[in-house]
Amino acid sequence: MAKKAVKSAAPLEPIKLFYIFYNQERWNNWLTSLREASFEVDPKSEEMPEGFRILDSFSEDITLSVLKIMRLFQNKRFGKEEALEKLIQVEQIVMADPPADLEEIIELLQLPKAVLFASCRTFVGGTFERDMKALVKKGREIVEKDLERALEIGAQVGANVIDGATCCKKYIKDDIEQPTLFDEWLIECERMSEAMGSLKDFDEVAGEDY
Repeated sequence: MAKKAVKSAAPLEPIKLFYIFYNQERWNNWLTSLREASFEVDPKSEEMPEGFRILDSFSEDITLSVLKIMRLFQNKRFGKEEALEKLIQVEQIVMADPPADLEEIIELLQLPKAVLFASCRTFVGGTFERDMKALVKKGREIVEKDLERALEIGAQVGANVIDGATCCKKYIKDDIEQPTLFDEWLIECERMSEAMGSLKDFDEVAGEDY
């Protein structure tokens, strides 16, 4: 008697999640905090001015929000298209033209975030070089000649970080008198590394705003 053919189980589709990773209201709340803060240096204090402390927290909040999308992509909660769609939604808020009264401050924030978003796109794409030392060397050599290519290289460094590679303290030099934009991107990649570590156990959590 012939055995009935056993149908193989269809691959599970990514679970649909309805998180709001970042929205305009959240961005605007940070802008309000910056407007109300002082950026003046107090000669009697060793602390960073309040405005720059807020800017630092603002930056960290964006990085964490974006990398939560990548973590859920890694956990197969999102497919490629949905992960990129979520990424673009955040990028359009963060990288939009800044308000005139905060233009210089927000540009300080946006410059390193260019590599954050580029790294995520590269990671989702799945094709990037793995030799971190060679990537850093190449990026530093080319940044003054070809900024676009340097960003592509920085994005490959960041994609490796998202994938679990260790970076980038040993490549960040504190004694550089005039750090290049590529050095700033390496600092952002190091922040990404720290953020990915903090998101090690992150998956779906009930709620609407992440």
